[in-house]
This record gives sequence, structure tokens and C-alpha cells, in this order.
Amino acid sequence: MSYCDFAKSHPIHGPYHDEEYGFPVTDDDRLFERLVLEINQAGLSWETILKKREGFRAAYDDFDVARVARYGDRQRKRLLGDASIIRNRLKVDAAIENAKRIIAMQKAHGSFAKWLAEHHPLTKEEWVKLFKKTFVFTGGEITGSFLISIGYLPGAHDKSCPVYAKALKSK
Repeated sequence: MSYCDFAKSHPIHGPYHDEEYGFPVTDDDRLFERLVLEINQAGLSWETILKKREGFRAAYDDFDVARVARYGDRQRKRLLGDASIIRNRLKVDAAIENAKRIIAMQKAHGSFAKWLAEHHPLTKEEWVKLFKKTFVFTGGEITGSFLISIGYLPGAHDKSCPVYAKALKSK
């Protein structure tokens, strides 16, 4: 069963599938959000992450890249004690470190979105190499899922899915 079939009318997956999945994202904070969510999904279900999404937004200051990049030991300890998110030290540390890397990217390229656009199109394998070199905690699955979710790689929707044409048109 495809994600399109599974998500149809699902109270958690449906809205994400219909309104976000596979659609372009150009705001750096929203791109950072997707990256953090994909990293946190590793080893867990996407439904778990979607259910905790509001908790993540609150815990990570609405994914404000500049604020998260300034997090120190106090904020790290707060995150590791926050039951509304995934309390995994490697994933928390990855979010903070990747925010710092996005800040550097913004200085060098203008934005995370521009950096992505400068490298598009690449194959999945090329993206994975680039992400492994640029970010932490970004293997093949995380990188691929992130790029599919923001419309940089194909596969978000079946061609027969009503959302497919809508996502394609938005690019």
C-alpha cells in the first residue's frame, strides 16, 4: 500500500499528505523543521513524529534556526527532559549542530533554500553524499525522506493520487 492510499482520510497522516508532503518549501525555518522531524523519525514511525509535531515546535522555538543555533547546555538539558519530543541525545545534538550549520550556510549562500536550489538537480546518491558532508545525523533514508518531503526528489505521491497534480503544479 502506498503512502497516498494509507494517508487518505487518516486523521494524522491525511492533512500532512494532502497539504505538505512533496510540496516545495522555501522558508529556512520550515526546511529546518522538516530536517529535524526526519532526523527524529529514524527508528520510529512517522505517525509518532506527526503526533509530537506541536511539541517539537514548542520545544525548538518554532524551529527558529537562529535561536536553536544559540542553544547551549541549559537548552539541551531542557530538551532531553521534554516528554513532548523524542528525548534522544544524538538527535537533540544533531538539531542544534545542524542549526549552526544552516546559519553558516545562510551567510555563505543567502539561505538554506538557496543552497538547496544551487545543488538541484542531483541524484539521491549525490544528495546523500552532500548531506553527509554538510550535516550531522543525515544518512540515506533521512536525506531521501527530507528531499522527497520538500519536492526535491520524486516519489511523494502516486501519479493517480489527486494531490500529485497539485504538488507538481506548485513547483
